[in-house]
Amino acid sequence: MSAIDLYNTPSPTFADKVAHSLALLQRAASEYPKLTQASSLGAEDMVVTHLIHMAGIQSGLFVLDTGKLHAETLALVGQIEQRYTRSVEVYRPKNESVVKFVRHHGEEAMYQSMDLRKQCCDIRKMEPLARALAGKDGWVTGLRREQSNARAEVADTVQETGAFGTRVKISPLVEWTWGDVWHFIAEHRLDYNALHDQFYPSIGCAPCTRAISVGEDFRAGRWWWEDEKAKECGLHVQSIESQRPQAA
Repeated sequence: MSAIDLYNTPSPTFADKVAHSLALLQRAASEYPKLTQASSLGAEDMVVTHLIHMAGIQSGLFVLDTGKLHAETLALVGQIEQRYTRSVEVYRPKNESVVKFVRHHGEEAMYQSMDLRKQCCDIRKMEPLARALAGKDGWVTGLRREQSNARAEVADTVQETGAFGTRVKISPLVEWTWGDVWHFIAEHRLDYNALHDQFYPSIGCAPCTRAISVGEDFRAGRWWWEDEKAKECGLHVQSIESQRPQAA
């Protein structure tokens, strides 16, 4: 059974959500001309890429190739470029940083401690992300509130100020359900990661991603050996934390 067969269940307000997402993207493009999409090449991001195409706006598109992605994930880069007749910018970690880290801690350092896992994420994701966002005044993501408890309060528009500079983060799918995502994919015949058909709803680096079982949380396959509350690599922590009420 394919992921489309399994998950294609739109919510009653699906059409309104699509209309809202398109309007949000068009407004963002008019206010933030140096806009780019950060794509993990997961189901949500394939939807966002198509929404940007439907909205008729100008936006960059980049992928962070950590050096640990599945072949099924990387295959989508060429498929996007062919379908939309556009280039995908690919950012990779600095080779010397990767070599030094592996030499000192080994290829499986991420399993040894959370600190080492986060160091690996910093090298393979965070530093390349800083380069990808340099000079941009806005970026578009596939975040959804349904994805995890940590993302339950994410807003569709967040002004960020921090390590990556000051820019707006646009998340047009925050209110979409998993069923909405797959209905859109089916409706528009979008390419998607073949691992989704093998019960991988959330896909990251190969060593840090596994299939999930029936009844498990959406992100249970990500960093499954760690505490449930810590399952973020750092890319979206700032915007999540900024929206939480501060203690008196």
